[in-house]
Amino acid sequence: QVKLMESGGGSVQAGGSLKLSCAASGSKDSKYCMGWFRQAPGKEREVVATIDDYGGTSYADRLQGRFTISQDNPRNTLTLQMNNLEPEDTAMYYCAAAGGWAGANLCTSSPREDLFAYWGQGTQVTVSS
Repeated sequence: QVKLMESGGGSVQAGGSLKLSCAASGSKDSKYCMGWFRQAPGKEREVVATIDDYGGTSYADRLQGRFTISQDNPRNTLTLQMNNLEPEDTAMYYCAAAGGWAGANLCTSSPREDLFAYWGQGTQVTVSS
């Protein structure tokens, strides 16, 4: 069982920065892949970034260069550094974890939402213009 708890959300003006953190407990086998997703009001949840067991990363195309995902070595803490924020980044941000074969092999090549079995409660990010 994996438990995830996000923190670091808040309100910021456009152009500002925020750093989200996710505290992750549970076995390493269930956390081969860690990721951040977000859901804006009235929209479907979408992948923001993922990171695999070797430190390989993937990003949503339009976010690369502004967002950086990282994790500590035991995979107990996942972070998302968000720079040059835009009002369109306003959303609830979720931390997620995936284990097993899919988590180990599809983390960065095919980071689909259904790969992730474990989810946090989310942290709100609001960017004003």
